Amino acid sequence: MKVNRISLLMFSVLFLLTAHTKMLAQSIEEKSTSLEATFPVIDKLFSNYAKQNHFPGLVYGLVVDGKLVHKGSIGYSNLSKETLADNNTAFRIASMTKSFTAMAILKLRDEGKLKLDDPVYLYIPEMKDQKYLTKDAAPATIRHLLTHGAGFPEDNPWGDRQLARTEEELTKLIKNGISFSNNPGMKYEYSNLGFTMLGLIIRKVSGQSYQNYITKNILEPLGMTHTWWEYSKVPEKELALGYRWVNGNWSEQPLLHDGIYGAMGGMITSLEDFSKYLSLHLSAWPPRDDEEKGPVMRSSIREMHFPWNLNYLSSQVKKYDGSLCPTVSAYGYGLAWAKDCEGKVFISHGGGLPGFGSNWRIMPDYGIGIISLSNLTYASAGNINAKVLETVVRLAKLQPRQLPVSPILNQRKKELTALLPDWENPEKTGIFAESFFMDYFIDSLKKEAATIYSNAGKITQIREFIPENNLRGFFILEGENSNIEISFTLTPENPPLIQEYKIRERAKRK
Repeated sequence: MKVNRISLLMFSVLFLLTAHTKMLAQSIEEKSTSLEATFPVIDKLFSNYAKQNHFPGLVYGLVVDGKLVHKGSIGYSNLSKETLADNNTAFRIASMTKSFTAMAILKLRDEGKLKLDDPVYLYIPEMKDQKYLTKDAAPATIRHLLTHGAGFPEDNPWGDRQLARTEEELTKLIKNGISFSNNPGMKYEYSNLGFTMLGLIIRKVSGQSYQNYITKNILEPLGMTHTWWEYSKVPEKELALGYRWVNGNWSEQPLLHDGIYGAMGGMITSLEDFSKYLSLHLSAWPPRDDEEKGPVMRSSIREMHFPWNLNYLSSQVKKYDGSLCPTVSAYGYGLAWAKDCEGKVFISHGGGLPGFGSNWRIMPDYGIGIISLSNLTYASAGNINAKVLETVVRLAKLQPRQLPVSPILNQRKKELTALLPDWENPEKTGIFAESFFMDYFIDSLKKEAATIYSNAGKITQIREFIPENNLRGFFILEGENSNIEISFTLTPENPPLIQEYKIRERAKRK
């Protein structure tokens, strides 16, 4: 009896592996075709949005599996000269700069030149004698700065006007004392000042300006040759001027020169260049054994994506069909993280300054991302990017990347399936943890399995294992009458053993 079950299992696994390989090859071709079908829809969404919101100019691009597969442009980068915006137009991307600053900090950390939990005063002595709200406050750390948790007040209106300030002016401001809204580590509050301090730390640790360090260590390795910090260095035909919509007309906004506050929002780049950076972030997923090829380690990029500082629960977020989809969000390192009611994870960051509004947004599990850059003051680019990604996933019927099944999960699946439903001498199999038979009783296990197998009828197929992680998951046995779901969790021992097990009957799909 057991021999037949094992043979059936081996045959099923070989069959499913072959079928999966064929399905994968087909899905790549189908994915390309289905994505192309969404391009006209993407164009229409951006066109309508730009018109409704009075964008002088807008460029956008869809990145899939590391490639800029679709791009578009609308309107003008310079209204007075009627210069058309295009994929090489250089826009100031404002706070989208923050993730570059965070990446530089992590690179210095990886090189052993700083620690994220170092107090800021080790690098900026003027922070040593700051007066926090209470005497028992912990000192602000680099990690606090990265996650908007240093206790500084939200400072977008003020910070947006500081770009051209000098290091001397920043040092004087800190020395005079900072007004705190919270104690460090107590609450999320968006701070441009915090990221400006990170730029100063980069300068002090690396011995070069943060602009030069980021350019040499991130931009140049990625081939981002159309990215600048100082607007006067951008070729005139490529530079987007910024505008504000006032009383039915566009009003040109003055451009600020580069300075110490640029670490929080001063970068100027093009769609083509930024797509290379977005692709770097997508390339960090999934974790794997491949050779490291990026300017920073993939694990450090994934660390940037982690939800370190929770900030919002948005209960009124709606899906395309109008139904509510509550979403929880957090801040990582220079990036925002969100997970919606369906478990979809988004990594993103917007940017807004007088004259500009931008956003980029990726779905790491799907390998896709969207970029939009505009020259309208505080343009709400995040809303349209979210809508476009939702539309692409839905219309192209994209599926999230599946976690590979670890060899030990497949092994335990095979061993457990051979044991069911009779549970003959399970103690002798050596596949169960020491605690298993203290929590489960053999007579009960036999009775439960016999009933479920009897209801299911003849087993016709054993589906592939669906992992939740490297040591947990489930699989389905298809029966003539109903299906059987079996899940288990393994221990941290080596080799891992089954510590938890569940079996239940599932209705067949019609």
